[in-house]
Amino acid sequence: MTDAPARDTIAAIATAPGAGGVGIVRLSGPRSLAIAETVAARALRPRHAHYVRFRDEHDETIDDGIALYFAAPASYTGEDVVELQAHGGPALLETLLARACALGARRARPGEFSERAFLEGRLDLAQAEAVADLIAAADGRAARAARRALDGEFSRRVEALAGDLLAIRVHVEAAIDFADEPLDTLGGSALLARFAAASAKLDDLLAAAERGRRLRDGLHAVIVGPPNAGKSSLLNALAGSDRAIVTDIAGTTRDLLHETVKLDGVELTLVDTAGLRDGGDAIEREGMRRARGELERADLAIVVLDASDPETGLQAVAEAIAEVPARLYVYNKIDLIESDYGSPTPVDIGGEDRVFVSARSGAGLESLHARLRALAQGDAAESAEGAFTARARHVDALLRARDELDDARVQLDHEMLDLAAEALRQAHEALGEITGRVRADDLLGHIFSSFCIGK
Repeated sequence: MTDAPARDTIAAIATAPGAGGVGIVRLSGPRSLAIAETVAARALRPRHAHYVRFRDEHDETIDDGIALYFAAPASYTGEDVVELQAHGGPALLETLLARACALGARRARPGEFSERAFLEGRLDLAQAEAVADLIAAADGRAARAARRALDGEFSRRVEALAGDLLAIRVHVEAAIDFADEPLDTLGGSALLARFAAASAKLDDLLAAAERGRRLRDGLHAVIVGPPNAGKSSLLNALAGSDRAIVTDIAGTTRDLLHETVKLDGVELTLVDTAGLRDGGDAIEREGMRRARGELERADLAIVVLDASDPETGLQAVAEAIAEVPARLYVYNKIDLIESDYGSPTPVDIGGEDRVFVSARSGAGLESLHARLRALAQGDAAESAEGAFTARARHVDALLRARDELDDARVQLDHEMLDLAAEALRQAHEALGEITGRVRADDLLGHIFSSFCIGK
């Protein structure tokens, strides 16, 4: 954006905290080159690696290293950018950063380099967030997905859908000028076909974004069930340590207990909860209230039932998990019944997933691990090439866009064209929030403040 007002020059250590072979101090802004040439005591050519001695205010050597200059607009931020590459000692890099600040730079805020890249049009907002996701990726699969988002895979699909909605909106608003004419004579059948195509495309994108959110954030699974079914024992077995207190007394667990485990590189956040039942003392009732609150944001409910008596307490559990997207029923304590794994009689729960285990002996845990891995990763189609990372705010924006598109379709059926056009506008703006085409300054501040300092 060439007409953007001049900004001050920022500087930060761009490499990870701690000692290393190489460390980088990055500068961006109008005084970057002048500051770097003063520190390096020589002129710098764009896109050339210069071996230099970095100098302090007394012309003493701070360190020797490499200086790289990227002239605007061909840089990460779109501004003049210089990277000073020195030996990676924390004290040395801090001295180099302090020298740059003494010459007119200021210390960058978290994420300010990526924020400037966004404001200069080098990245859209979803791509900028993918930078942080790439840095934080826990395994190769997550890194590849973040790289696709950074390359614009997600943004292109959002922009294509936004273009479709805009075309529908133009059609509807054009029809408003001919309100006396039946919609059928104004291309109504073609408009309905466009609605159907856009709705299908939006559903596909929402499903892909939800998979991307799970890949980035991990699967949020809440362990729930009646008291004394073995929920805490199951958490300990999955975590591989005694994280939860286990007793034979019903109602031992009173508060939420979080534990993160990794299944083939995909994070799974497990939350142990108080047993759900009628009654209980005041503390236990508060624990049950918190359990129900946790279920409101769960991706998966792991329903733990006593294999010898699976119907006890099932009604209270069924009501609590009614809105959870996925459920896995775990019949625990199979070691306490005189039968093989297949003989416990499961209650009729509509064909939901069932696994038979003993948290105490370990029987059946490998089957449970396999099922949880499948739920965390998605099926083969979901984990195929083309996946990209996404965030909860992206999913929320897509859900709002879908609601508005559905409302627009209803209004169109009643030939309420003004209301349909307004709903389409709201849907289009919800999509614009994902890439930053529509944005609020407080949203930007929240997003970029979660980045590391040097990005």
